[in-house]
Amino acid sequence: MSGIDVGQIGWKAESKTGVVAAGGAGAVAAGVEILDRGGNAADAAAATIFALNVTDHGACSIGGEVPLLIFDAETSEVKALSGQGRAPRSQEAIDWYMENGIPGDGDMKMAPVPSVVDLCITTLRRYGTMSFEEIIAPVLALLDAGEDDWHPNLARTLRKLIEEEHLASGSREEKLQAASDRFYGRNKYRNDIAEELEAFYIAKGGFLRREDLATHITTIEDPVTVSYRGYTVCKCGPWTQGPYLCQALRLLEKFDVKAMGHLSADYVHVVTEAIKLAMADRDAYYADPDFSGVPLGGLLSDAYTDLRVPLIDMQAASIEARPGDPYLMQPVKEGGVFRPGIGGTTTCVVADRWGNVVAATPSANVHRPTIDGGSTGVTYGNRLRSLNTTAGHPNCIQPGKRPRITLTPTLVLKDGRPILGISVAGGDLQDQTTLNLLLDFVEFGIMPEEAVTAPRFATAHHHDSFDPNPVREQTFKQAGSLTLNDAIDQGVQDDLASRGHQVEAKASNIATPVMVYVDREEGRYYAAGDPGAGRHAAGLEDG
Repeated sequence: MSGIDVGQIGWKAESKTGVVAAGGAGAVAAGVEILDRGGNAADAAAATIFALNVTDHGACSIGGEVPLLIFDAETSEVKALSGQGRAPRSQEAIDWYMENGIPGDGDMKMAPVPSVVDLCITTLRRYGTMSFEEIIAPVLALLDAGEDDWHPNLARTLRKLIEEEHLASGSREEKLQAASDRFYGRNKYRNDIAEELEAFYIAKGGFLRREDLATHITTIEDPVTVSYRGYTVCKCGPWTQGPYLCQALRLLEKFDVKAMGHLSADYVHVVTEAIKLAMADRDAYYADPDFSGVPLGGLLSDAYTDLRVPLIDMQAASIEARPGDPYLMQPVKEGGVFRPGIGGTTTCVVADRWGNVVAATPSANVHRPTIDGGSTGVTYGNRLRSLNTTAGHPNCIQPGKRPRITLTPTLVLKDGRPILGISVAGGDLQDQTTLNLLLDFVEFGIMPEEAVTAPRFATAHHHDSFDPNPVREQTFKQAGSLTLNDAIDQGVQDDLASRGHQVEAKASNIATPVMVYVDREEGRYYAAGDPGAGRHAAGLEDG
């Protein structure tokens, strides 16, 4: 890739004109190359996401998903783009799932509609400046140099989209739409990709069909936001787990977190207990809002927050799952409290010289022993397993429904302008790690370079987001658990254990974050990714 030495890309970067932090170094290089050619953050994010599907394949896939948040400097607005495929629209398929469950272990039936292509093209159409051919060039260079069986097949598929862009008439936006239409079988004349995908699905025993592809769209939505200590935190909607971060922040705002001290026993305890309460509500209420009424207004309200705060006992760790009732405004849901028995994703944040900022979380959980993309090279993941088959549950599988996913990028604004972008890989750990980083910055002034390498902590006191078991209580992972990095003081660990936390110390990283900080006074971007988790960052040279 021209002008970008992949071997020189490290884990932190700063620049006045643009930065990228993501997973594989080759994907970071792809994004920086697009910035260097004059593209904006949307152009670079699309290139980075496509490239991650090569460099970080297994953790993400063209057949997977990628929720995205973007701050558009021109309008000063944040929007959430739902790069999430849906369940098959066939009622026959849904009946099969309800009778047999949602399978795993590489079974094609676990895959939703592939969403990455339309997400990236929608981002380019609405917010970018470049053509598909321009942003995909560094990705094709990676594929052409690759050695896996699916590399040439995917390269051929992407070149068909370039061909369609050339054949189409009209504006840049219309040409981009034509490329997406060819992939999803919406083109009047050339539906070869969709036909190959449908044949692949049928051969693999899956339920997805041409109709599922043709009706797929990337919705553009307002983010869920809360104010915390003067900052505006933006998350995708309840089709992700993202709003529970907002709920946790609302609880924590009632405590003097800063006075507790960074990584003190009180600090780790109160954050963990807030996470437990917020995740209990996540597990009880969150789902695709197109299908289920999610009471976000109540869950984020002052009245509900005030009811839930007293549930946090500063001297004792909770070992119960305690969803509340935002409908009847009760601190705990009647019949909802129980005492339980004791994947793959990657990352992307981009900022450009014009003030646009993107945070995205590409994923797919590709089943590595059976990687197969068929003739198109479009491999698939398991995200339908983030639905369940519990009749009446908000997240129960239905025709065309989005699973409630763990993927959850974050943008943080100060005085209406971006100050932080965060993306984390790690399933149910994602927003727990985001909360660590966010509090590091807001409460303790810790910058990205230090924040991504600072000790972290998390709990498994929640349902497993990848277990579709219809008996939801059986999906609860570990009551009272608290995993923390062993660099945290032993005295703090002992104190937490005395409060009833099931403490486990580990040396390895807890989740895999990347982060960008916008210093408006200096006019500089600072980006970093946890080097212990294989994250990378690079920026344009100041000139």
